[in-house]
Amino acid sequence: MKYLFTLLISSLILISCQGEKNKDSVDVVIQEGNLAKMKTKRDQVLKSYDSIGKILGTLETAISEKDTLKRLPLVTAFEVKDTLFQHYIDIQGDVDTNENIIIFPEFSGTLTNVYVSEGQKVSKGQLLARIDDGGLSSQLAQLQTQYELAKTTFERQKRLWEQNIGSEIQFLQAKANMEGLESSVRQMQSQLGKTAVRAPFSGTIDEIITDQGQVVTPGGSQLMRIVSLKNMYVKASVPENYLGTVKNGTSVKVKFPSIGQAIEGQVRQVGNFINPNNRTFEVEIAIPNKDELIKPNLVANLEINDYSKDNAILVPDNVIQENAKGEKFVYVIDSLINSEAKVIKTKVQTGLAYRGFIEVLEGLSSGQSIVKDGAITMRDGLEVKVQ
Repeated sequence: MKYLFTLLISSLILISCQGEKNKDSVDVVIQEGNLAKMKTKRDQVLKSYDSIGKILGTLETAISEKDTLKRLPLVTAFEVKDTLFQHYIDIQGDVDTNENIIIFPEFSGTLTNVYVSEGQKVSKGQLLARIDDGGLSSQLAQLQTQYELAKTTFERQKRLWEQNIGSEIQFLQAKANMEGLESSVRQMQSQLGKTAVRAPFSGTIDEIITDQGQVVTPGGSQLMRIVSLKNMYVKASVPENYLGTVKNGTSVKVKFPSIGQAIEGQVRQVGNFINPNNRTFEVEIAIPNKDELIKPNLVANLEINDYSKDNAILVPDNVIQENAKGEKFVYVIDSLINSEAKVIKTKVQTGLAYRGFIEVLEGLSSGQSIVKDGAITMRDGLEVKVQ
């Protein structure tokens, strides 16, 4: 027996020294980034772990034969219960809105009047500024006078034509003259309308960019920025491997750390394009903004619920162990009497993990208890004391 203990202790010391010796090589393999080498190193570590487990099991057997006080290993238990399991994708997004634009002029001239100030709320269609028309209003007045005369002439010519008085050509000329002037009036009114800058939607004037008195040109001069905080949404990029689970209507928890707010929302739009640069697709989540505290470009933390299951079996992910063959297992506490029990090594099949818990798909059922603390020193059939 003395020889057995010496052999076992020597083996443990040897394995421990080998572990320390290989520590640097593990770091080197990881830094190299070679997947095949990393997998090989993992298998070596798992084999060492299995060897330690066998040695510890032999030691426990030998100790139990000699220890008349029956000092059983002390473990804690975790009771398996079925519960609702919800898995979330944690990503970051930004707040955006389609009603956040810079207003450009549609007419060249001097900005004669600015009727609003920064921070002012405006309604759709409200007059914001006016550009000097360069005499267009006078030209419009002349055209309108000519049009009224042409219209009167046409009406008289029409009455004569209906009485078979005068020639057809006189009637047609009067009609063409009136219609031409009417078209010119409408065109001039359209041009003159571009000198009035109006709000495209209801919102707030966030910034006045061009001051009154400056010359502006279409497409070249920014007049002001108008923002609406009503129709806000969060835009985020989701990895393409979640394309099959993230859909319209998927529930999302949206948190805004900078303002301390959190809301529940839903995915309202899933992009149809995979970005080839980062292999992601875009999603949009509509968000309410009654207090108007949420602003464009605000950072949002998203928890997208990509998987839910009722009556799922969940266990702490740190109780799941794996051997050199890649098989996963736990130790089930069996025949518990007066805090003493046996443990049974049980293979399990696992699913998704989230925040410290992992779903067990096969191998466990509700009501069972498994070893939580102390599982690393267990072996199949070992007697333990459950705390």
